[in-house]
Amino acid sequence: MLRLFGILMTVTAAIATAIVTWPQFFRLEQTFPLAQIVSLRGVVVLVFAVVFIVGLLVSLARPLRAFAGAIAVIALIGALANGAILLSRGISTGTLPTATSTTIRVMTWNTAGTATDPQVIAQTAVAMRADVVALPETTIETGEAVAVAMRDMGSPMWAHHENYGDRPGYPDWAANSTTLLISPELGDYAVVASTSDGATNTSAVPSVVAMPVNGNGPTIVAVHAVAPRQDRMADWRSDLEWIANQCASDDVIMAGDFNATVDNMARLGVDGGDLGRCRDAATRTGSGGVGTWSTSWPALIGTPIDHIMATDRWKPTGSAVLGSLDASGSDHRPFVVQYERVPSDG
Repeated sequence: MLRLFGILMTVTAAIATAIVTWPQFFRLEQTFPLAQIVSLRGVVVLVFAVVFIVGLLVSLARPLRAFAGAIAVIALIGALANGAILLSRGISTGTLPTATSTTIRVMTWNTAGTATDPQVIAQTAVAMRADVVALPETTIETGEAVAVAMRDMGSPMWAHHENYGDRPGYPDWAANSTTLLISPELGDYAVVASTSDGATNTSAVPSVVAMPVNGNGPTIVAVHAVAPRQDRMADWRSDLEWIANQCASDDVIMAGDFNATVDNMARLGVDGGDLGRCRDAATRTGSGGVGTWSTSWPALIGTPIDHIMATDRWKPTGSAVLGSLDASGSDHRPFVVQYERVPSDG
């Protein structure tokens, strides 16, 4: 009977390891709590490593040798598989190549409202030579202060925003606003009118959709999806679908706090994209396994939920997760990507 129980527990452990490692195979990547677990692959690797060591130690006891040894092997496979996935996506904080005359640099930073000094945001954006800056949890007042500071440093920007206002229970909550800065060199942009019912925008916190006034240039989306808390899972899934729909056209750049990893986006990509037709830049430039949240944790055990994506009209040539600003006040790290326009076939 004890032997049968050990076999059953071993099989259960093997199945659980497979589900945790690749929940999208079981169509569970957006299901609580697997959606949260798979977003923390660095932590999962550490947990499997601890189980492996414990299994080896317990296997020294003769009566439990077979069972503990099997659990240790399963844990080792789980650690190696999750580690390999992280390595394939890239664990370098990254670098940016020398900019060219056709380069566009995009930066995103969830600033946590007033936690981050506008001057620091501006200095960072200027240092990164950013042409587009997506700032979730940033009011238009802060965004304008950043734009003014950038102008004074020789990099003028137009400030656009979306604001859901002071909702009951959330007065003066910075997450009610998202700001998007766009360089005048990219042309004039206008924000698409939206509502906060989830039909024309993300559900609980706003995103910004800006389109070129003259029709030339990419649609630019500053993204902020709701966090996947247990009571907001339906809204979170709806937000990811809405964001994917924003990348249905040929020429789109999206940046912001997606509150999701590429694992959570499985089955939402089309035509080779990760989310709609947009392709994640980090996983294509070697920094896709580096956590952008939370700054309280080492980057390799954090979660990469801040993304910059674009359609195949834009080729990412480099990216950088800026860990040097972990003490700036925000719980997110800034992320920057350099793009080059892909020549059209025509």
